[in-house]
Amino acid sequence: MHYWTMTQTPTIFQEHLTSFLRSLAGNNLSELTQTAYKTDIIQFFTWIAENDVTIQNPCQITRAHITDYLSSLADLGRSGVTRARKLAALKELFSYLVQEQIIALSPAQTVKMPKKEKRQKTYLRADEYRLLLAAAGGNTRDFAILQVFLQTGIRVSELITITLSDLDLENKTLKVHGKGKKEREIPLEKKGIQSLRSWLAVRPSTSDTHLFLNYEGTGFSIRGVRKIVDKYLKIAGIQKKISCHGLRHTFGTNKAALGMSAFQLKELFGHSNIQTSLDYVHIGTNDIRRAMELTSL
Repeated sequence: MHYWTMTQTPTIFQEHLTSFLRSLAGNNLSELTQTAYKTDIIQFFTWIAENDVTIQNPCQITRAHITDYLSSLADLGRSGVTRARKLAALKELFSYLVQEQIIALSPAQTVKMPKKEKRQKTYLRADEYRLLLAAAGGNTRDFAILQVFLQTGIRVSELITITLSDLDLENKTLKVHGKGKKEREIPLEKKGIQSLRSWLAVRPSTSDTHLFLNYEGTGFSIRGVRKIVDKYLKIAGIQKKISCHGLRHTFGTNKAALGMSAFQLKELFGHSNIQTSLDYVHIGTNDIRRAMELTSL
């Protein structure tokens, strides 16, 4: 993956991008969202510089430039989901430039969002996630990380921000800092509590307050946690393409299969739209139906 930087942005656009990113920070958008917007916009500006040397300022960018850019991404095999995300970033940028009276109209305003493909959620069956946990059984920290994923369904970006003060073992709750800086409290189950107690008993004493520490005694990066999950999937012999988000799907699917409602899942997941939570209920219902068919007399 290529990580774009401000220095790679054509000079004529750097000032506008800097002010736009400053406005995002002021609107309390998460750092992940800000980074994604920055990357997507720099890629667009770089494409503009490479494909139309006549462009000297944002006023000259037209709707055709944006649609041609999206077409070029499609030719490169970028999915509808990816193209929709990049267009969303451009819509935000040009709306900001209109508000700041830098341009009169947004060239992205009437560009339709690319159709997003319906992705099949990949998750682990009960026997598979037991294998995954067994693979990590010899490492107290890694076992606790996997248990937290499977027992709470939190995002990897949320897991790495958990601090010691977010964990309340007495009341059996975990405070999670979600998207848009929204906080939610998740009840902890026995298995999760046991694994966390075991980890805290051996957790190194350090000034870093993150719940989970890497080998340097500091908080994890997203990449670091992903490597841990990949490691144990491989050890467990699980061939499915499962990410940290796949463990989130595993939590939701299994909870739905056992009767948890979409409203309850929405609260646990921190979803803003209940339709997202309903997807898990449908998957879980299908799992129950298949199990009924397989065990029919």
